[in-house]
Amino acid sequence: ATVATMPSKGSRSSSKKAKKSGSNVFDMFSQKQVAEFKDGFQIMDRDRDGVINADDLRAMYEEIGRIVSRNEIDEMLGESDGPLNFTAFLTMFASKSSGEVDDDEVVAKAFRAFEKEPGEIDAEEFRTMLMAFGDKFTAKEFDAILEEVDLDEDTNQIDADALIAMLTAAGAEGEEEGA
Repeated sequence: ATVATMPSKGSRSSSKKAKKSGSNVFDMFSQKQVAEFKDGFQIMDRDRDGVINADDLRAMYEEIGRIVSRNEIDEMLGESDGPLNFTAFLTMFASKSSGEVDDDEVVAKAFRAFEKEPGEIDAEEFRTMLMAFGDKFTAKEFDAILEEVDLDEDTNQIDADALIAMLTAAGAEGEEEGA
């Protein structure tokens, strides 16, 4: 009976390990993506010490012909909580790709770029841009956006301020207070 109990204990602890790995940054990407990030990391890690430091970044930028200041390099390295090893590097990409890092100011500036007049975005021009550039929207996706925004049907203008408030933390906090 003792022999039968031991394997079940072993499998129990391994299932606990499996559950813990759900918060692992490596689980957020496919194996192919992790391999691509690893390749990129190794290209940047010029001295091959497993950590990207200021000298590594400077050399990489020089290679592509861009001059960066010490301040810019310090700012980039400051985005990591500690030494910029591969796990920290991957964590930074994970947080960027999940949108956590987009400041409200960045979101606001992005939408302000579409304004012709302060606070107004022409719906037809906005449709054209969203369907033609970047991660292209379909007509159906754009129509779904129009259902959610304040649109003046007489002028065909989207209320940019309301749109930005809807997409930023400031707008979300206001909704929570009203609920």
